[in-house]
Amino acid sequence: KDFSSMVGVSSATLYKWKRCFELDGPAGLRDRKRGAPRGSRLSDVMKRAILLLKQAHEDWGQDRIADVLCREAGFSASPGTIGRYLLEEGYEVEEVPTRPHPDKKRRFERSRPNELWQTDLFSFMLKRENRRVHLVGFMDDYSRYIVGYGLHASASGALVQECFQSAIANFGKPKEVLTDNGTQYHTWRGKSAFRKLCDRLGVQQVVARPRHPQTLGKIERFWGTLWRELLVTSIFRGIDEARVRIGHFIDAYNFQRPHQGIDGLVPADRFFGAESQVKQTLQARVDANAMELAQHGEPRKPFYLTGRVGDSNLSLHAEGDRVVMTKADGTREEVDLAAVGPRSDARPVAQEGSPADPSATQDDSLELPPGESPLDAGLRKLSDAFGEEE
Repeated sequence: KDFSSMVGVSSATLYKWKRCFELDGPAGLRDRKRGAPRGSRLSDVMKRAILLLKQAHEDWGQDRIADVLCREAGFSASPGTIGRYLLEEGYEVEEVPTRPHPDKKRRFERSRPNELWQTDLFSFMLKRENRRVHLVGFMDDYSRYIVGYGLHASASGALVQECFQSAIANFGKPKEVLTDNGTQYHTWRGKSAFRKLCDRLGVQQVVARPRHPQTLGKIERFWGTLWRELLVTSIFRGIDEARVRIGHFIDAYNFQRPHQGIDGLVPADRFFGAESQVKQTLQARVDANAMELAQHGEPRKPFYLTGRVGDSNLSLHAEGDRVVMTKADGTREEVDLAAVGPRSDARPVAQEGSPADPSATQDDSLELPPGESPLDAGLRKLSDAFGEEE
């Protein structure tokens, strides 16, 4: 301690220098850059996955790639690490803002599904027909889940009401619905047809302030996503094809596309009450993949499902050779796929290319029931157990 005070450093620093000298000699006392070497935080498998995603989606930024890697592959890498690696590979990494940020805006969000829906209309041109069409959408404020939509040649109030009632039939009614001042929703004299429908259904209509589009910012942002990722480059053969392809996009948005506004989850995770289960599953998958990468150099293939059965939410995910069903109350049912054997009356599956009949030449290593895999049997057993408890 006396010597450390003489040279003007702490005793801890002095002992650190001593250890470095003992390990590396005089070279150990040279200044070193802090942190790990460039690229050392990413395995070769993760680097390949990052490049594949960037090559397939050149407009994706580092945040989007990080969310997709975690969701789909079980890889954990910070956006900054991904951005630095892409720079090393010659890519220009620039996060394009989805909306301007000149001032900090007040952000509101309901605390659970079906407390508030946002609704709005979006118009675009069918390029081949040179015809304008109109898309109405209803979005759950808490989850960003698109609960209803419709594409029509006109923007009539009747079509908006039809879409609203269809969404309620599918997912239940919200406490409130937030609209703009468009004639489909609002009138300055008396009550609009939409307001009367809300009154009849017991839903409170909230009308946004005029000339204040930020109030409907969540669904406005969805229109921007839809435009950039589908509509701007698509040439539909007609309105029917546009409906089908927009429907596919909305399904992917609801169930597959990680959303940065909800911590990298997909809207269905929040809407169906599976947020905590998904976060636990993703973290468990990341931890398991870290071990798989360390031991074998390849990650385990993911398996995860979430949804609703009747009035109950549930999720299914794999843990090793087991499938785990988690219910809304947190209880778990497990099936060990390795222990699920074929039915007693099962017949072996014929070899590929052979007729599917009992006399066909068979491979003794294939002992699966026709049309059913161990996973099918496991899921059937889980479904039976769930039904018995109900």
